[in-house]
Amino acid sequence: MKIRVALVSALLAVSGCSTLSGKGQTLAPTPASTPPSGGKVTTSIISAMGGGLIGGSIGSSLSATEKRNALEAEYKALEYTTSGQKVAWKGDQASRYGEVVPAQPYRVGSQDCRQYTQTVFNGGASVTARGTACRNTDGSWTPLT
Repeated sequence: MKIRVALVSALLAVSGCSTLSGKGQTLAPTPASTPPSGGKVTTSIISAMGGGLIGGSIGSSLSATEKRNALEAEYKALEYTTSGQKVAWKGDQASRYGEVVPAQPYRVGSQDCRQYTQTVFNGGASVTARGTACRNTDGSWTPLT
């Protein structure tokens, strides 16, 4: 009887480490690792994102530098930022800037995924796009279409 109680207690303790949602296993909302010290994300990581959300119509009025800044913010939000925290980026002009907000990470099979939003502010107007991306083994993120 004591062994059975101990076994059930151990199983309950282990099962409390994660919960299941409709899309898969929910992960703890902690960053994957610490951001690079220089603050810049490598070109190969950014290239793997395939334009991210900013590559769609939401980024059509942005310069190449602004799109790069927005993609870096997407990566940093997905890789390092806790759920609900904003990662801001600046444009070439003070009136153009944006922010990325990741949602709670979750697991699908062996892959970590997150939903996120990218909002672009241009003058007095703002446009928001929503998407989901999953993390690759090399540390890059691939947006789902």
